[in-house]
Amino acid sequence: MFKNGPEYEERLARPFVPPTVTLKQIHDAVPKHLLQKDPLRSTGYVLRDVFFCALFFAFGATIEPLLQSHFLGFVPLTSPWQTTLARSVLWLTYWWWQGIAFTSFFCVAHELGHGTMYNSWWANNIPGFLLDTFVLAPFFAWKVSHNAHHKAVNSIERDENYVPHLRSDYKLPPEQRATTADYAEVFEETPLFTAVRMFVMQGMGWWLYLSSNKLGAKMYPKGTNHFSPFSALFNDKQRMSIFISDVGLVGMLYLLYTFGQAYGWKALAAYYFVPYVLCNHWIVMITFLHHSDPTIPHFRKGEWSFLRGAAATVDRPTLGWIGRFFFHNVAHDHVAHHFFSHIPFYNQPAVTEAIKPVLKENYNFDSTNSFYALYRSFTECCFIEDEGEIVFYKNRHGVAQRQLAEDAIYAIKKEGWTQEVQDELADGVDSDSSTWTD
Repeated sequence: MFKNGPEYEERLARPFVPPTVTLKQIHDAVPKHLLQKDPLRSTGYVLRDVFFCALFFAFGATIEPLLQSHFLGFVPLTSPWQTTLARSVLWLTYWWWQGIAFTSFFCVAHELGHGTMYNSWWANNIPGFLLDTFVLAPFFAWKVSHNAHHKAVNSIERDENYVPHLRSDYKLPPEQRATTADYAEVFEETPLFTAVRMFVMQGMGWWLYLSSNKLGAKMYPKGTNHFSPFSALFNDKQRMSIFISDVGLVGMLYLLYTFGQAYGWKALAAYYFVPYVLCNHWIVMITFLHHSDPTIPHFRKGEWSFLRGAAATVDRPTLGWIGRFFFHNVAHDHVAHHFFSHIPFYNQPAVTEAIKPVLKENYNFDSTNSFYALYRSFTECCFIEDEGEIVFYKNRHGVAQRQLAEDAIYAIKKEGWTQEVQDELADGVDSDSSTWTD
């Protein structure tokens, strides 16, 4: 369980050669019917998520009555410890599944934000706004920054989130002069402190990003956030939608306050707050692992292309069938999503199979247990170098886990590779790709 998957080990052993396949070849490999939306099927998924959330709320509401009735007389609870144990098991079960259900709201709202489920702007954005607001996510604000992420994924200069720290950010000496003591002074810590930092990231990382641009793009000024309509993240045409997101969040907070006043703050914590924190955990875990991995490259301007950025992600079977069912393929088929963010998530498994033979060794999958992968990336993805057009994360000892195939990269450049040619599509073909503009 706590070991690297064979796909990860294979990538480690293979020096990295960036893909030379073209975006047109990727698009040509995908049957056109997979690009079509099915509004009836889309509605079924939205209603399914709402149904399970309501079902889990109903289950939570029965916990105390079940205990008081000794499970309707079928399971006598004769000792206090038995009641405590039964209560703990039932509430832990509720929290687990309701946290999953809350995350399903975020995941399906993510799809609605991409416009993948309906042809109507209103049909995508109204339910997306309502579902995200329920889990206190600013739908329109995150939609803006997330779509910008898709246009610049794994670009060191332009990507929107989980942007790697640089050697200079830690004030480390140059690589040639840095010693073991230099790295230890910055990165050495006890296992307990590592656990605390991971707890902070998993519990608060989502809100730190939204409120202070933590690990966000460095091109924005200090104070950038997802709540101010006048934040540097947004342009004039977007500011009203950001205000609407804020009004939705205030309204939801008021509803939660009203619930707490009526039923008690303990009930609010039990029914909503604990699942909400678990939802935040899943959001951070899934999104962090998409692009933060010791075997996945980041690119600077000279080597970045939309295709190379889109391919620089990892498909993971997070939570197995639970992730497929509730998280709507957001972890299982993320490579396909970055190439075709405008198609419905329920077609992504077929798209993944279609593009694998085209990407070949540049298709990234990792069967490593996702919790172990989270720990691995958290402890090994420490920083990248300030120079270099293609770079990999280095660990706390200043060592990159994967190497570049320098000769092959030189040959690709000599043959005339350009970002514009690699990302070129036929006129009228829909894509997230865009050329670099200063």
